[in-house]
Amino acid sequence: MFNNLRKGTLIKRYKRFLADVMLENGESITIYCPNTGAMTGGAEVGDSIYFSESSNPKRKYKYTWELTHNQKGDWICIHSQLANHFTAKALKENSIPELVGYDCIQAEVKYGTENSRIDFLLKADGREDCYVEVKSCTLLDESRGAGQGFFPDAVSVRGQKHLRELMQMKAQGYRAVLLFAVLHSGINSVDVARHIDKQYALLFDQAIASGVEVACYHLAMTELQAEH
Repeated sequence: MFNNLRKGTLIKRYKRFLADVMLENGESITIYCPNTGAMTGGAEVGDSIYFSESSNPKRKYKYTWELTHNQKGDWICIHSQLANHFTAKALKENSIPELVGYDCIQAEVKYGTENSRIDFLLKADGREDCYVEVKSCTLLDESRGAGQGFFPDAVSVRGQKHLRELMQMKAQGYRAVLLFAVLHSGINSVDVARHIDKQYALLFDQAIASGVEVACYHLAMTELQAEH
């Protein structure tokens, strides 16, 4: 997945979707940042970053920021959509115990009353459909505990909507699962960021009470490091 990445040093991230990077030869370039979050701890000036190159000639920025190796030594996958890529692979390989036994895996299916798309809809004969919403977790805040990760890293209106949609699916008799995909080598446990998004935390508690399931899995970041 991360073959042939190029390395640079972060100069600055700005306008959410852009970053200026200093290459090893001293050249400065602008690359695309595929992460709308705060990226706390993963976008500090001087961090080593790794980026891919697109062959699409229509792209304005042909380089995409994929990984950060920050100055504390942590590896962070900042391309949030890759959480779905890794989850899809795990689902197909039946390597998530809570979600084994489904023979039909559909991605990005429209559902709910708020114009949403579920990350994965799982189906199997004789079982209720299972709606799986994946969230990428990259916020490490060790002031609140060693290895303690949190979601979200900023107020997430979209995340709040997804919790409401999952509760609706559960109320209709389906399985509903919120899966935190940890993409940070320094995170050992995950909690809801009540200090960042109180409304998300309130909805999370309501979702748990309504029967929405929660799972948390860590991407083996050592696999990523071995390719560099």
